[in-house]
Amino acid sequence: MMKDNELRQHIIDELSFEPSIDAANIGVAVENGVVTLSGHVATYTEKIIAERTAKRVKGVRGIAEEIEVRFSSAKKTADDQIAKRALDILAWDTTVPDGTIQVTVEKGWVTLSGKVDWHFQRMSAVNAVRKLSGVMGVINQIEVTPKVHAADIKNSIETALKRSAEVEVKGIQVQVNGSTVVLDGRVHSWHERQAAERAAWSVPGVNSVRDNLAVG
Repeated sequence: MMKDNELRQHIIDELSFEPSIDAANIGVAVENGVVTLSGHVATYTEKIIAERTAKRVKGVRGIAEEIEVRFSSAKKTADDQIAKRALDILAWDTTVPDGTIQVTVEKGWVTLSGKVDWHFQRMSAVNAVRKLSGVMGVINQIEVTPKVHAADIKNSIETALKRSAEVEVKGIQVQVNGSTVVLDGRVHSWHERQAAERAAWSVPGVNSVRDNLAVG
């Protein structure tokens, strides 16, 4: 098992190597494979990328993400401007059905609500909005409207897991309650855990995924 100080250095190196973020003000602490990211970055997108960068390092068992987004006074944007830009970018996004998403903004925090048919539409809306200047964070309250039975969802997820070259399916149990999927068991890495979660989200009708998979 990798020592915490070695893992910390690997994460620092990976953050420094990532060209899309400025890691100068990001702090890294590791305890028993659980990583705490602290400090501050200039945009919400950098915050998300920093978390993803740390997750892809081998040996990471969990993430506590405490990075703040800090804008200079010159770069702050009024809530009504953010809301207008968010609605515009959603209207331009061909993967998001017209008129399905509602936007509210408070102190730079954007809340998205509404209903869509697919999880990828839900995530497309979030990915589009979080890149906007002035956004401090995004609260995703968009629902995926289930259109299939629980048994069909379970079978589809298990089939998707078997197809994936990234996942060892023997350690994973799938349960479906309505449109909620629960993943239990154990996987070998954080990357494998994320791959299993992506497989669950890829099935139509899934509205939420509870990932209880242990890493190790």
